[in-house]
Amino acid sequence: MKILIKNGHLVDPSQSFNKQADILIEDGRIAQVAPQISTPCDRVVEASGLTVIPGLIDMHTHLREPGYEGKEDILTGTQAAAHGGVTTVACMPNTKPVTDTSIVVCGIKARAAQCALAHVEVMGAITKGSEGKELAEMGDMAAHGAVAFSDDGHQVTSARMFLLAAQYAKSLHKPLVSHAIDEELNTQGFMHEGAMSAQLGIPGVPCVAEDIAVARDCLIAQYTGAHIHMAHISTKGAVDIVRYFKQQGVHVTAEATVHHLTLTDQACASFNTAAKVSPPLRSAEHVQAVRAGLLDGTIDIIVTDHAPHAPEEKDVEFRYAPNGFPGLETSLAVLLTDLYHTGLVDLPTLINKMSCAPAKLFGLPGGTLKPGAPADIALVDLQREWTVNSQHFYTRGKFSPFEGKACRGQVVATMLAGKFVMENGEIICNKN
Repeated sequence: MKILIKNGHLVDPSQSFNKQADILIEDGRIAQVAPQISTPCDRVVEASGLTVIPGLIDMHTHLREPGYEGKEDILTGTQAAAHGGVTTVACMPNTKPVTDTSIVVCGIKARAAQCALAHVEVMGAITKGSEGKELAEMGDMAAHGAVAFSDDGHQVTSARMFLLAAQYAKSLHKPLVSHAIDEELNTQGFMHEGAMSAQLGIPGVPCVAEDIAVARDCLIAQYTGAHIHMAHISTKGAVDIVRYFKQQGVHVTAEATVHHLTLTDQACASFNTAAKVSPPLRSAEHVQAVRAGLLDGTIDIIVTDHAPHAPEEKDVEFRYAPNGFPGLETSLAVLLTDLYHTGLVDLPTLINKMSCAPAKLFGLPGGTLKPGAPADIALVDLQREWTVNSQHFYTRGKFSPFEGKACRGQVVATMLAGKFVMENGEIICNKN
């Protein structure tokens, strides 16, 4: 099947492309990009006034399947991805059972092949059961498609165990993703330690809990030569540490979440459990430092850390609510509103951090509009104004800290492997 997307403004940082052009799609791949294409096609999509970008790639997503389907499953999670212009997600291993064997990796891959509306990459656990005591079957998982390894949700508290994991990951040519938060300093707090936590009377998590853990794992990256990727860094100290080690030539990379780039701990006022997350939302000085790290290249990619929970789990007292909230359907719109339209970040930088750079960093297809690449594409109306309403989400998670936010910019269509899976805000394709 041939599809022609005409008159869109293409933004593709992978080839420094930022101008109007047509895209011809044939058999699921990009066949041609040119100022004017007149090839007869099965369908012509008029994209005048729209921005055409490579589909977003989110390397930190919780799809919850297997084991926690009451929170989310692969179908609803990837529907949410398609709704937000995300065409590839990497699902984290804190499932039930934990994704610590090739059997679970293959099971997730098989389920995704049946129903997913986005490409699903799988992160295997670093340790068995994510308990930090014994290395998981990393080699076997890598052989069956695991893209990287992480005990996300848990720090590998043993430096010896993490060093061994780094050595194995290096031999497998896979990144090791660090959940870098010191467990002892983290367990007694429920939000960022600062003026807001004092005002609310809620025990806080000191930012040094993150700084210490990031420093340790950067040193292990330096010692082993392994590629260690820092998940969801949120403090000024962590940004400074990663920046320093990068300047020394250490193979360390980092990600920041949409919420750590746009929200402060003020969102926790009124004991708002929708804003409870780990690492916690920080004060304004930390948000500014994370933004600076994004702009100077210290932070390589932007992720959502999409972590939905069942409504009854979040509708409790603040300290008892689980950490996390949905993010796939609001990520690009929030960043366009708060970073792009305010002039803080230009559009090519934003798209690079959300699509091109993740593909390059983790060795994935996609993240480009070059001929021959998979036709994973999002069409965006940069000027469309809308208000976040979680009742219109496809994810099962309805507690969002962005509820009621007035946004400017919205994904209007998403194409996966040359087939539209979302148009005009509606999922139009189910693979089951």
